[in-house]
Amino acid sequence: MLYSSITPEQKRRAFRDGLASGRLQQFPGAFNPLSARLIEEKGFDGVYISGAVLANDLGLPDIGLTTLTEVATRAGQIARMTDLPAIVDADTGFGEPMNVARTIQELENAGLSGCHIEDQFNPKRCGHLDGKNVVDLDTATKRIRAAADARRDPNFLIMARTDIRAVDGLQAAQDRARALVDAGADAIFPEAMKDLSEFAAIRDAVDVPILANMTEFGKSELFTAKELADVGVNMVIYPVTLLRSAMGAAERTLEAIRADGTQAADVPNMLTRARLYDLVDYEAYNRFDTSVFNFQVPGVQ
Repeated sequence: MLYSSITPEQKRRAFRDGLASGRLQQFPGAFNPLSARLIEEKGFDGVYISGAVLANDLGLPDIGLTTLTEVATRAGQIARMTDLPAIVDADTGFGEPMNVARTIQELENAGLSGCHIEDQFNPKRCGHLDGKNVVDLDTATKRIRAAADARRDPNFLIMARTDIRAVDGLQAAQDRARALVDAGADAIFPEAMKDLSEFAAIRDAVDVPILANMTEFGKSELFTAKELADVGVNMVIYPVTLLRSAMGAAERTLEAIRADGTQAADVPNMLTRARLYDLVDYEAYNRFDTSVFNFQVPGVQ
């Protein structure tokens, strides 16, 4: 009810423990606070908050138009709804190294368990599109060093994302991953790997946890959790999956209303009123005020 029952510091410790457990950690992407609660209920390890989803939810493309304030505010709203650790896409850190440092502290304040900072130019673009540009090694490592130096909770995870594979090849991705770890990265996010052997190559290059991005319609195949674990991946995200599913369902329902003049045919596919009230923990609020929940939920249960 209201907020998570544990502190951000406890979530961060749990996240670190999960990454060290030897078991692949699965983080579906939440597109709003309520979906984070659903992710927890279904037994996942954590919640991912995608920069693309945050931008798209505002009707914007994923090209670095969102601000630190928007990202920290929305990420904090999502993180507060679950006992699971939540990590957020912090794009290029929202500016120069000093801005990166402020970004880390704002995300700590918002209750996040970690974030990733990437090595693209700003404005950036979706990691699975062509035509990306990456910054030079010095700029990339300065971002990560600033992030690592700025954090106050040592369990807040600083993850470095590199998009250099699409620009300069796999060897360059291995070399950059090593340099980013040396700069202070706790984990590596190698973007747009083409196959499992490429994830294995990054695994061979560094001793820190690595992340796989299983986004639909991207450069990578949609590998199973077992396939990823078998090549040494420690964490997998499904960043836009729930947003795409929800928007697809919304579009089909709107089309049905236009075609039939009613949503009746789609009602069996909808979340029921009772289920929605369960997710928002409506009845628990009765402990504070009996006038809040003093009725029977009507309709389909």
